[in-house]
Order: sequence, then C-alpha cells, then structure tokens
Amino acid sequence: MSLAVEGRRLQCQGCRRVKQERLQWVADHPFSTTRVAFAVGRRCRASTVQDVSNEWHLNGKTVKQLEKQSMREQVRRAGAPGPTGIGLDEGSIRRGPTDRIVVSDLLRRRPSWVGGKARSEDRMDVCFQGLGPRQRQRRRLAVMDRWNAFRHSPVRTAPQASIRFDTCHVMRPLGEALDTGRKGASARLSGKDRRVSTGQQDTVLSHREHRTLDGRRALKVLVRANTRLTTAALLKESFDQLWDDQQEGWARRCFDNWCAALTWQRLGPSETFAEMIERHWDGIAAFCTPETTVALGFVEGLNHKVRVIQRRAYGVRDEESLRLKVLTCLLPAL
Repeated sequence: MSLAVEGRRLQCQGCRRVKQERLQWVADHPFSTTRVAFAVGRRCRASTVQDVSNEWHLNGKTVKQLEKQSMREQVRRAGAPGPTGIGLDEGSIRRGPTDRIVVSDLLRRRPSWVGGKARSEDRMDVCFQGLGPRQRQRRRLAVMDRWNAFRHSPVRTAPQASIRFDTCHVMRPLGEALDTGRKGASARLSGKDRRVSTGQQDTVLSHREHRTLDGRRALKVLVRANTRLTTAALLKESFDQLWDDQQEGWARRCFDNWCAALTWQRLGPSETFAEMIERHWDGIAAFCTPETTVALGFVEGLNHKVRVIQRRAYGVRDEESLRLKVLTCLLPAL
C-alpha cells in the first residue's frame, strides 16, 4: 500500500533556490514514515540488520538508515550529557591500534561520549573541552584505570574532580604476583600432588569463604611446596581491609602496616605492587571519600556490552553506527 501526499514547494527570495516543505512524520528515507523508522530501530536493538531486512523485506542500507534516524532521536531526547561522575575506559573495534574511548555517566548509568582515534591525551582533552566550561565545573569524580592519559587529562580540564582508580585494575597486579608464586610451587611438585595442584588459579586468588573443599586441599599441597605462598596469600587478604576504611588517614595507616609486614619476606612481585600503590595513592585514597562511593562495575559492564554489539554486527564497518549503538544501548526504546 502506498500513500501519496502533496507537498508545497517554495522559492527562497534570498538564494533563489526552490525548497520543498518538510513533513515531520516523514523519515529521512523518502519512502518511510517516522513510525516505521522507530519500529525498525526497536527491532534492531535485539536483532542484526540482516535479520530485520529479511523480516521487513527491505534493503539492508534502508534498514541501517532508518535505524540511524531512530538512534539519533533517542540521543536527542536523552539530552546533552553533563555528568558529575564519569567512568573512563577504552576498547578496540578491530585489530591494530584502533582504540576508542568510552565515557560513561556513573549516576545516570548510561554512555555519554564515544570517540577518539587512539589512546592519547589529546583525544581525552577533546572529549572534556567539548562539554563547555559550566559542564566541566560540574565534574566531581572520574573513575578510570591507571593509564596516564586518563589520569592527566581530567586534571588539566577539570582540576576540581577527584580521581579514583578502578578496584579491579588496582588488585590485578597483586593477583598476578600471587599467581606467579602458585606456578613456582606447582612446578616443584610431582606425581599425585602435581595433578591435584594443576589448574588451581581461581582457588588461590579467591577469598577464603569462597573456596571449596577440593580447593582447600589443593591449597594445602601448594603451601607445603612453597611456604612463601602462604605469606603472599595472607598479605593479599589483609590488603582488602584497606577498601573498608572510611577516612584517608586510616587507609594510609593500614597500607603502612601492610608494607611493614612485607619487609624481609623476599616477595619481589608484592614489593613491586607496593611501589605501584605508592605512586598512585591519590587515586586509591579517593575510596575513603563518601561522595565518591559509586558502583564501579558499570564501567567494565559497559565495555562488555560494546563487545556484544560488535559481535552481533559481525565486525565494524560504519563507525557512526557503532557510536550511536553504544550511546543508545541503555536508553529506553522509542
């Protein structure tokens, strides 16, 4: 069924060009309405462009054009981003140096900016400077990993914001140090003990209350092979107490006591971890500030959602479409 509508054509007195009347209910694609565009956009949130094309008997390029119009309308209705707390992460869209920076709003729990061509401080500065001075003054918190560009750019553009490092990226080197000791202890075993201790990485890195009975038996075998592994495991569990402190002074005292317990233990990887904590102490002390208490798992969860979008698209060929998909993945459907 087709619909024929008469549209007015006017000649501009300034440029002398003929312009046609714009109808609000007509989509960017001249043979579709906005209702069709929004319906196609809703289907594309859960299906691929090819599946929607086969279902609606439309060309793939037409489906993508209608989907883009729907996503642009979602972004317009969501309003301009001006978050007080942001999360910074990066992801690669294909092989090679093709990282894109993803900035998320931690309070509204939605992506607010996607862009950049590489992991550089210049790209981060473009992200912050494009918000305007008033929006930059509203910035109070920036959650990130320990990458220098993420750390330095907010300091220059929004010096009043607190820098807070993600707990996962802070504890990862300590877990790697403990796993190095586990591999050394397992290499010294043979026979039945070697079979019991093989593949016990999760057991060693997990908390005491989360270990199974078989995991505890395997851990005892590893401890007998390397007694320093016990010291490293106890130091790892005692370091977790730092995140429970409510004041920076208490956290600093806890860290100093942890470093004192590390003395004369001959644990090189753990000593390297202590030096890293000392260099990045400003981002770790922010955990003790009540106003910086936000959920940190959202940043990594959003990065995983971007991976799902890429896999569903079978590769990225249209970066504008990927950017809109990321910005609208957590917005309500039209």
